[in-house]
Amino acid sequence: MSYLFPTYARWEVEPETAEGSIMIGKDGKRYLDFTSGIGVCSLGHRPKNVQDAISKQLDKFWHVSNLFIQSEQETAAKLLTEGAGMDLVFFANSGAEANEGAIKLARKATGRDKIITFVNSFHGRTFATMAATGQDKIKTGFGPMLEKFVYLPFNDTKALQEEIDQNTAAVMLEVVQGEGGLYPAEQEFLNSIQQLCKENGALFIIDEVQTGIGRTGKPFAFQHYQLTPDIVTSAKALGNGLPIGAVIGRKALEDVFGPGSHGSTFGGNPVSVAAAIETMKTIFNEEFLASVEQKSQYLSKKLAENLESLAEVTTIRGLGMMIGIETTIELPILLKKLREKGLLALPAGQNTLRLLPPLTVTEEEMDEAVEILHMVLKEF
Repeated sequence: MSYLFPTYARWEVEPETAEGSIMIGKDGKRYLDFTSGIGVCSLGHRPKNVQDAISKQLDKFWHVSNLFIQSEQETAAKLLTEGAGMDLVFFANSGAEANEGAIKLARKATGRDKIITFVNSFHGRTFATMAATGQDKIKTGFGPMLEKFVYLPFNDTKALQEEIDQNTAAVMLEVVQGEGGLYPAEQEFLNSIQQLCKENGALFIIDEVQTGIGRTGKPFAFQHYQLTPDIVTSAKALGNGLPIGAVIGRKALEDVFGPGSHGSTFGGNPVSVAAAIETMKTIFNEEFLASVEQKSQYLSKKLAENLESLAEVTTIRGLGMMIGIETTIELPILLKKLREKGLLALPAGQNTLRLLPPLTVTEEEMDEAVEILHMVLKEF
């Protein structure tokens, strides 16, 4: 008997220890972890500098609340704003909370309530972020959603031109749809969103919960497209395993989130902030980001050489170290077979295998992963 709500279809693996790209199960089995905790442990499991920063903060204090000045929050916010090329930060505890904050900020700043999002998007599981998500399966059974969300086809500029108007508070999207199937946005589409938002007085929100903090080889994925969003959200890899999220905004929005307008008891927790500072100091380094670019090119080339000729592989797509392999094989069966061979991977969308390896992964580990993928896919 379990005392937990059965909200997760849990795997048969129970971790005992983990370090870098490797997880050891309680049964002693070794796994190559290409999930990174669903895009969270981008520096791998238990990186020493992050662990040391956490330990140091634990010896000071764990929690005091946001009634107190905490200079470490300012340090983390400075790193985030410099990385994103923006101005201000609100710290939350998760990606859903960050997106919830972004929705509140956009509605309050514009005095409007219509928000445009896209089919197959995923923005979270709170009521506002569930309503923002363009997937019906996320909403089933929960009754009426928060109103005034409109869902358009992804990469469809014409549909956006027809829908956006003077009642639109914001357009919100992921530049690579993660949970929806690893679909990158097109440059022309993103340019159109930015221009149409300006013309209609709407805010441009980019959800970088999964794509941000170096995952695509830039601090944030929108920087591949030379965009200037009004609000960016971050979480997942920000604390490399400790819970933290962030709403990053422009200076023009400062007065909208004044005292009492928004808050969080645990947001910007000092232990999570310590982890975030060390994580960003490592990942936002130019040499580190260059290594991510090199690794992503290496992995993409290896996957193409070994998998594209297989009948079971429809296409390989993604951006940076965020890779989707569309397949004709039922994902639960395929993922279980990969785990049996020692590779941990994720599903995305209806039929896409998702790879989110640590950004610290080695060429040898990438070779091993591709070998396992090739072997298992050939079995089908």
